[in-house]
Amino acid sequence: MILDLDIGNTLSKWRLKDADSSEIRSRGAVWTREEWRPGADIPDLDVVEAVRISSVARKAVLEETVGLLRRRVGTVHVARPAHEALGVSNGYEEPGKLGVDRWMGVLAGYQLAGGCCAVDCGSAITIDFVLPGGRHLGGYIIPGLRLMKESLKLGTRNVAIDPDSEAEELLEPGRRTVEAVNHGIYMAAVSAVNRIYSEVCDQQDVALPMLMTGGDARVVSRGIQVPHAVWPDMVYGGLEACFPLTASERAGRLSGAPRVPSPVAMEKIRAALAFSMLL
Repeated sequence: MILDLDIGNTLSKWRLKDADSSEIRSRGAVWTREEWRPGADIPDLDVVEAVRISSVARKAVLEETVGLLRRRVGTVHVARPAHEALGVSNGYEEPGKLGVDRWMGVLAGYQLAGGCCAVDCGSAITIDFVLPGGRHLGGYIIPGLRLMKESLKLGTRNVAIDPDSEAEELLEPGRRTVEAVNHGIYMAAVSAVNRIYSEVCDQQDVALPMLMTGGDARVVSRGIQVPHAVWPDMVYGGLEACFPLTASERAGRLSGAPRVPSPVAMEKIRAALAFSMLL
């Protein structure tokens, strides 16, 4: 089995993948911590032959995790941002400063679409662009839905947005404080993603497919105005591309990869952008 770990500042996600069939056998998530307990926090390591890790947590968390795993598993791969990888050139002035989860998303998106807008809706919402040809432009970071809600300090932080809500409902004025907060932060998030996408595509004169991931991708995607696809395993896809361990991965097939959405024409993007600027 292959154990893939996506360690965030708050939540750590894992999955077990069959090394022979490339099938996902199980998956889960735990709160990120410095002490890890096999069998409780992560699966029993007796069945694991290799591990791949993407981590944006504190250095101590990663060191503790890698130390534990290397005592029990033969092969441990740790992803790190680089100046260039898999045909993509890192757009950061200091490539090592780019969050590795963003780098994994960019690499996965480029392998799948050959150029894309990669949106990760987690604790923060990150929006990265990589052009056809592999030039990563850099990106944007805005507060995620939960961070925006917590910043208001109105006692509504525990009332989450229902991921099954329709965008039309979430974009209406709220008639209770909880609704006003939820609808306000939703409007802020989707408006930012829509506007950033249009602005960058206009600047670069290219319409890029949009790929979305992260815990809030499902609900944010309902308000996105351009064709897009939700890819829950996009960070794992970056790990697969960087460290291919199965025959399927070596052939370039990434787990759970969606059909690449066809972007709208540049004329429509520019028309929508011009209209928004008049308001």
